Amino acid sequence: MTRADPQIPVEQPVAPPGVRHSRGVERLVRGQETSDGAGVRLTRVLTQDLQRRLDPFLMLDAFGSDNPDDYIAGFPDHPHRGFETVTYMIAGRMLHRDSAGHEGLLQNGGMQWMTAGRGVVHSEIPQQESGVMEGFQLWLNLPAHDKLRQPWYRDVQAAEIPRRHAAQGVEVAVLAGSSGGLVGAVTRETTEPLYLDLQLPAGASFEQALDPAFNAFVYVYRGELDIAGQRVPAQRMAILGNDAQADGVVLRAGPQSRALLVAGRPLGEPIVQYGPFVMNSQQQIFEAVRDFREGRMGGYAG
Repeated sequence: MTRADPQIPVEQPVAPPGVRHSRGVERLVRGQETSDGAGVRLTRVLTQDLQRRLDPFLMLDAFGSDNPDDYIAGFPDHPHRGFETVTYMIAGRMLHRDSAGHEGLLQNGGMQWMTAGRGVVHSEIPQQESGVMEGFQLWLNLPAHDKLRQPWYRDVQAAEIPRRHAAQGVEVAVLAGSSGGLVGAVTRETTEPLYLDLQLPAGASFEQALDPAFNAFVYVYRGELDIAGQRVPAQRMAILGNDAQADGVVLRAGPQSRALLVAGRPLGEPIVQYGPFVMNSQQQIFEAVRDFREGRMGGYAG
């Protein structure tokens, strides 16, 4: 695993090569309303049945409410093993604490990246009693050789996330990977995740080169996009087709829109999930449950 050095956000005038053949939309997905933690209401956009199709991504949750009853209890102590969590906050404040001794305050526009590795117990508790709390949590799988690595954590404040202004007034926040020559806040060697938050003015277009081998999706959370002639309304995930001839994707906004563009290199390894543990075999899941019950993932770091 590698960690990118913190970067000072700068505007990059370098335009990427034009996308000659855009990926199309394979299917649209409506998220499932559910709750997690101590009753936090959220929408599970990337569900377990899509893990193989969108390898190396395991889950995407979207949360957003101005009703504190929907989020105030947060996510008390719970374990993870075998993957990474990426939490991106659009609005609100949430405190992270974990058994590896890490603590960080996630705030408006910031991101926290946690590698659970061999196991960590953590909590995520809102630090507000009113107002809007909105954001996303993405789960990124770890390759087999890294599933039992040392846990790792990094807070990335909003000012540390590299941003650029693309053509037609599009604003691009590069959380991971690279876009238009700008390297994101975090990089990973094996899965090579791309994670962009895009703000598109009405009628604007945005192009992003994508490796044809990567799995990719777009989640529209404001407005409406057109991808290769397919309308993608708000609160829909568009799974992008794996077209060997496509060299990227072109997004066109109807009204002013915001969307996440996520892509990564598939691992092609077995995926076995049991709640907060994601490993490569059932035996490894048994071991994860045993280690957690016997306290080998640590306790609350408080």
